[in-house]
Amino acid sequence: MDREEKEDGVVLVLDRPLLAEPSTGNSPPAYVQGKSLASRVWIETKKLWRIVGPAIVARIASFSMNVITQAFAGHLGDNELAAISIVNNVIIGLSFGLLLGMASALETLCGQAFGAKRYPMLGIYLQRSWIVLFICCILLSPIYVFASPILKLLGQTDEVSELSGVVSLWVLPLHFSYAFFFPLQRFVQSQLKNFVTLWMSLVVLVIHTLISWIFVYVLDFGIVGAAVTLGISWWLLVFMLLVYVTCGWCPLSWHGLSMEAFSGLWEFVKLSTSSGVMLCLEFWYYKILIVMTGYLPDSTLAVDALSICMTVNGWEFMIHLGFLAGVGVRVANELGAGNGQAAKFATKVAVAESSFISLFFCVLIIALHDKFGYIFTSSTDVLLAVDHLSYLLAITIILNGIQPVLSGVAIGSGWQAWVAYVNLFCYYIVGLPLGIVLGWVADYGVLGMWAGMILGGTLVQTVILAIIATRRDWENEALAAGRRVKKWSTQDNQAEGQQ
Repeated sequence: MDREEKEDGVVLVLDRPLLAEPSTGNSPPAYVQGKSLASRVWIETKKLWRIVGPAIVARIASFSMNVITQAFAGHLGDNELAAISIVNNVIIGLSFGLLLGMASALETLCGQAFGAKRYPMLGIYLQRSWIVLFICCILLSPIYVFASPILKLLGQTDEVSELSGVVSLWVLPLHFSYAFFFPLQRFVQSQLKNFVTLWMSLVVLVIHTLISWIFVYVLDFGIVGAAVTLGISWWLLVFMLLVYVTCGWCPLSWHGLSMEAFSGLWEFVKLSTSSGVMLCLEFWYYKILIVMTGYLPDSTLAVDALSICMTVNGWEFMIHLGFLAGVGVRVANELGAGNGQAAKFATKVAVAESSFISLFFCVLIIALHDKFGYIFTSSTDVLLAVDHLSYLLAITIILNGIQPVLSGVAIGSGWQAWVAYVNLFCYYIVGLPLGIVLGWVADYGVLGMWAGMILGGTLVQTVILAIIATRRDWENEALAAGRRVKKWSTQDNQAEGQQ
């Protein structure tokens, strides 16, 4: 008999077996049996938003640190703004997407282990992720060191490329902070401790604003000062989370550093790599759109308009990244506990609620299609170009409500490897060529490029993932999660016995 306990108004089910048998048929798990659909939705909503709410705030805070840095750089001059923007979108963007994706392997492993109550495994997984991501950071470091010649090859001016090269060297510490922050964030998140990262992110956002002002204006460090503040702020986040994890606030899952972290690394590398490829293919997709727009006639106007739309999309997308995190944890927890039907129900609730939010913002963008551009510019030409792109922005926001949630389901279920193939096909074999054809061959410019990449890439990928998610046998997914937890537990136990 399961025992229920209330924590922060959320019903938690305790004393489940470590590798619970999956529920049979289409019946819900024991803790919601006999309840109405409305009650089940409310219970699941509370569990979901316990993760989603803090995740949204934390991600908006992190996104805002980059925006604040760009704002300070923008007051130094056009070249300084261009250098910071290019480093953020191209140099950091290349490594950020891959490292973020590789860290998402922890959402699968830690989430399912937590659901199965194999708590000590979480700390081992965390240390393995540190090792794998740190090595990856070393391998990616030449991108930062040789940023200037890379940008010249991409067609940037010598002046901007040289300045970007200087900025890239100063943000190298930021690059290495990702190897520790992303795993720590997912380690804490999988244990439903998201409010920790929420408050830490808000505190660091305030500190980042203050030290940016000091470094840029008081100490007059200029563009270098703006770059350095990003590294300081992200490393501050790392140390705050590290203190929280290692100093007694995670007693069940953190038992100190262990040599077990070096066992089973190859299997961990394979899962991390497939996770990294899956997410970075998505993350890089619209970065490529911005780069290609720079080669269009009258590219300055096109890039300005597209950048405004992408900034609005980026802010709104943080909400759905919170849903990606939330549904990934919920699905992983339920599959790890053997509740296939609960994982399926969590998916439905997350898709519905995320879609409702995206629909609200879609209507808002359509209603303000000729006005929201005033937030960023007063140029009549740019405002007109933004107005022309606003309906594509509205479509993109609608898809934001579904696609990230389905990606979160894939992460929580451990489907990363084959979803990576889906992303490669949809984005780069269908979407990108279609965008090029509509943009250049059909001469629709940035409108055609974006439309082709939305319809050929994002929409097709969303439909495929939706079909796959609805046709999955969730009881088999629960059994597969149980086998995965048992397999990794066996490897860890064997390694411990050999010591």
